[in-house]
Amino acid sequence: MKRLILASLLSLAASSAFAFPVTVESCGTPITFDAAPKRAVIQDINMSKMAFALGLQPSIVGVAGISGWYKLDDTFKAQQGSIPELSPKYASMENILAANPDFFFAGWYYGMKPGGEVTPDTLAPHGIKTLVLTESCVHLDKNRPAASMDLLFGDIEKLGKIFGKDAEAEKLVSGWKAELAEIKTKVGDKGGSRVFLYDSGEDKPFTAGKFAITTAMIAAAGGENIMSDMETSWGTTDWESVAARNPEFLVLLDYQDGAGYRKLLDFLKAHPAMKETDAVKNERFVALRYEELTPGPDNIAAIGKIARALHPEAF
Repeated sequence: MKRLILASLLSLAASSAFAFPVTVESCGTPITFDAAPKRAVIQDINMSKMAFALGLQPSIVGVAGISGWYKLDDTFKAQQGSIPELSPKYASMENILAANPDFFFAGWYYGMKPGGEVTPDTLAPHGIKTLVLTESCVHLDKNRPAASMDLLFGDIEKLGKIFGKDAEAEKLVSGWKAELAEIKTKVGDKGGSRVFLYDSGEDKPFTAGKFAITTAMIAAAGGENIMSDMETSWGTTDWESVAARNPEFLVLLDYQDGAGYRKLLDFLKAHPAMKETDAVKNERFVALRYEELTPGPDNIAAIGKIARALHPEAF
């Protein structure tokens, strides 16, 4: 029996050793890891939830960009535990270096800005390897494919590979795909409802375009993002264009976790063009939080919420 146990332990150790080095692609750039990171810093609530979903807390020395924008629920606080928040919004180079990390997970306009202080190139000389959120790669490469749910699946699989959690990542993705298949079956051929996502902005609305995962989420829920021809992930458009496309349904971003969407809805009801659209006249909408509409584990349940609100007769 002792020999069997010893053999099993040796086999496990060998398989773990052979898992590295691993190489993943980050916005087209290959990054090689000789071992799993031991001191990770994760930017933003959606990416933190990705890391927590894989149980990476023991390897995380800090998160950033969360409490300065979002109201946190008890579940997130419990998952975060004693992990410190290095900065309530964007982490500075000083914030990051103070934690002495060997890994940073962030994105363009999710903690980093092209040409800014904190980028993969500025972190590299300090021995910090950066995984860039795939959805955000479009800010440096306009030749990327339109958004799909693979933006989420791929990043989870990359994190799993980097931290030696391949099996956990595969299990998560498999479960998510099964949930999406169930939603698709229920929605059936009821797709195509005209949907507008309203994030913020009064002079010009800030919304999701061709490369935002939200566009793929709306499609998975049986709708069509009316601004899916915008050649960006997230950006501004004009009210005339939105009103002319007459959305039938709204996705309102709720930064305050329960009440923030009311301000958006009240504004639309008073807007001379938007108040005449079908969605506003019929008050057809769903309010979702930031972490539900940016790449992360909450995307799947959020697709279900959109689908049920869009097609209540199917659920």
